[in-house]
Amino acid sequence: MAVSALIVGLGNPGPRYAATRHNFGFMAVDALIARARELGGAPKAAMTSHKDMDAVAIALPVLPGGAFAQFVCVKPLTYMNLSGRAVRAAMAFYKLAPTDVLAIHDELDLPLGRMRAKRGGGNAGHNGLKSLTQELGSPDFVRLRLGIGRPEPGRDVAGYVLEPFRSEEMAVVRQILPAAVDAVFTYFEEGLETAMSRAGAFTATSG
Repeated sequence: MAVSALIVGLGNPGPRYAATRHNFGFMAVDALIARARELGGAPKAAMTSHKDMDAVAIALPVLPGGAFAQFVCVKPLTYMNLSGRAVRAAMAFYKLAPTDVLAIHDELDLPLGRMRAKRGGGNAGHNGLKSLTQELGSPDFVRLRLGIGRPEPGRDVAGYVLEPFRSEEMAVVRQILPAAVDAVFTYFEEGLETAMSRAGAFTATSG
């Protein structure tokens, strides 16, 4: 199977963290896998011998004429601070480069309901991005940044990102997830510049 790219969701494993802000990347990858299933992309388990990741091979109709290309979605199971280890292993297995990696993650510096796409850049204190940059040996992977906003002044950021989204926030999350999936499709269909423009223009409503 010729894999075009890795689509990585950043988060922490286990039910304790499933609905937390820091697992926005996991949620987006799950939504992408569900969309692939709806479109006939036949998700199936991949790299099952590697216990440090949940990997799923999918096909997406992003080529000219609606033809399908192959991708592997990866959710590292090493906890956020060591996310890069699983991604490096998957990248080596499929003989891909850092530029063939799309990482989807939570972003403190964007409000909930907004997202941005870009290639490269710093880590902005995000330990998952820091691990990816270290393990991949390059910051030149594409990032889809899903805003979670910052906590109120004086609140602990580490505790904030590990809290579940509040019920009123989940209404916004449910809007962002399909829009994030659309942004992934746009990136692979039309390129990064178009994906950056469309992702940046999206704003979820508050209710």
